[in-house]
Amino acid sequence: MEGFTLERGEVLRARMLVDGEWVSGSGGLIEVDNPANEEVIATIPDATAEDAIAALEAAQRAQPAWAALPAVKRGEAVFALAREVEARAEELARIITLEQGKPIGQARGEVGAVSMFLRHAAGRARQIEGDIVASDNPDEEVQIRRHPHGVVLALTAWNYPAALCARKLGPALVTGNTFVLLAHEITPLSGMFICALAEKAGIPRGVVNVVTGRGAVVGQAMVESPLSDLVTMTGSTRAGKQIYRTGAETMKVVRLELGGKAPFIVMEDADIDKAVEAAVVARYTNCGQICTCNERMYLHEAIAAEFLDKFVAKSKALSIGDPMGDPDMGPKVSRVEVDKIAEMVGAAEGEGAEVLLPGGPLSEGAYDKGYWYSPTVLRVKDNASTLVQNEVFGPVVPALTVSSFEEAATLANDSAYGLSAYVFTRDFRRIARTPYAMKFGEIYLNRANGEQVQGFHTGWKESGLGGEDGKYGFDGYLRKQTTYLNWG
Repeated sequence: MEGFTLERGEVLRARMLVDGEWVSGSGGLIEVDNPANEEVIATIPDATAEDAIAALEAAQRAQPAWAALPAVKRGEAVFALAREVEARAEELARIITLEQGKPIGQARGEVGAVSMFLRHAAGRARQIEGDIVASDNPDEEVQIRRHPHGVVLALTAWNYPAALCARKLGPALVTGNTFVLLAHEITPLSGMFICALAEKAGIPRGVVNVVTGRGAVVGQAMVESPLSDLVTMTGSTRAGKQIYRTGAETMKVVRLELGGKAPFIVMEDADIDKAVEAAVVARYTNCGQICTCNERMYLHEAIAAEFLDKFVAKSKALSIGDPMGDPDMGPKVSRVEVDKIAEMVGAAEGEGAEVLLPGGPLSEGAYDKGYWYSPTVLRVKDNASTLVQNEVFGPVVPALTVSSFEEAATLANDSAYGLSAYVFTRDFRRIARTPYAMKFGEIYLNRANGEQVQGFHTGWKESGLGGEDGKYGFDGYLRKQTTYLNWG
């Protein structure tokens, strides 16, 4: 398993990493398929609860010695991991494409993000800071220190399996925690590959562990267990709520980055061509499988017709095909996802939505195998539409016409989600008001999506709590301790 590769036609027998050993576990096997052609590319252990607890126990044993290292030494180990990733970047990109389906160019971009997340976390090793606060008492000071939580349990989504692993792994290790990854059963191989490279980077046994299997079994067991001290999860709001409820039993620290329903607002004074280009990128990158994607468009009535004409034309022109050939769009990740989206579009049409670009599932010719869905654009009647209120997570987008920025902001906020939002306008007053008018954790003004490592990626409302990236995300992997030091 160490340093595994994956070639076309090969079925990899993957194993789990527990306490420095690659193990098969005590359960059965889960098949991992290539969403472009439905071929089985790997089998992974379908772990039991006992297997999962063994990984937590290994991480707990390794944690005191790892935390005792100077932070700069832990940072050097994470820098070494980044170098290992960079040395095998193309191999990791191919694994991402084979298991997840994103075009190889986008997979290479994801590998770049892996390196960036790791390097940014490693660079913060000398920035773990505390405070000394004046006491009310004589001969005394108040000291506030930061300590690692202990064992970090990371649950990652299937849409960016490598980047999400690194986003959590880097800060967890640099802050002195040990790490257990539950790799998503649809796309487990990317995270497993990164953790295999952690061994090569010299990170001690037990510090990084990987478990595979069903979230309802192994995830539930590890969240319930008092051995996990912090749970960081990226995934659906439904799953996040279950983790939040389960973690409450042991008063566990939980950080959740959940679903999104990003509004894309375009005002009459916007640069229309720039807005159209951003809307296309923000809707169709990774086949629309990004939590910050353009999920619903609110277009000022003065420019709606022009915008939609251009948007539909660009959507229709996108290439769809074998992701190894680097088209604009690859397949959806699974048949379940294709069927879910088709059902949502059908419901919207039943509600009276006007179809502007009739895309939908593809299943003939070059698409007779795999999970394909072509761009679909609809004009909906009102904000209560199925497509406006529910996360699509695919290449389908509804549009509504508005008469003012105030109306657009009100409709955008009328959602259970609050992750990301887009606003295109050149009116400075609107630009200045946007952060106050929009109830979202992340706002893109006059640009497409793509958060940066020095920012803070966080959701409001049912899009989660906590967050990742930058100094605020890094600080989330530490807990505070106050000492009242009296020398009198």
